[in-house]
Amino acid sequence: MTIKYKSILLFSVIFYIVFLLFSQAFSQDSKKPNLTEAVICEVVKDRTPQNQAAVFSISAGKIFCFTNFDPVPEKTVVYHNWFRTDILNTKIKLVLNPPKWSTFSSIQLRESDKGPWRVEVTDSEGNILNTVRFSITD
Repeated sequence: MTIKYKSILLFSVIFYIVFLLFSQAFSQDSKKPNLTEAVICEVVKDRTPQNQAAVFSISAGKIFCFTNFDPVPEKTVVYHNWFRTDILNTKIKLVLNPPKWSTFSSIQLRESDKGPWRVEVTDSEGNILNTVRFSITD
């Protein structure tokens, strides 16, 4: 074998390995759901969030975290992790089904819930897909 032929063969093998690695990584990512919307609202009506805001009155009584995923390649699980002042308050498991899926979780508001909040939407491995921040006031 000549040096030129060995170089071409080595380059081809390296290219093939790199191609396999990238295609495998892409195929794994393509199996994950795509989060298209994450909002906090006062009501979910007909699978649509109503009265979206960043500040809510305690008198609302209840608030929702609404999420929309499109596409959802395969059945999977996500979590709505509700934090009040950096302390996990509630973790809600939600199942998504193909081809697209909207879902929501909610919390009842109490007088002691005033202050800054956030909901971290995570996948089944704990990767944060989105964070929605809001506050509860008088």
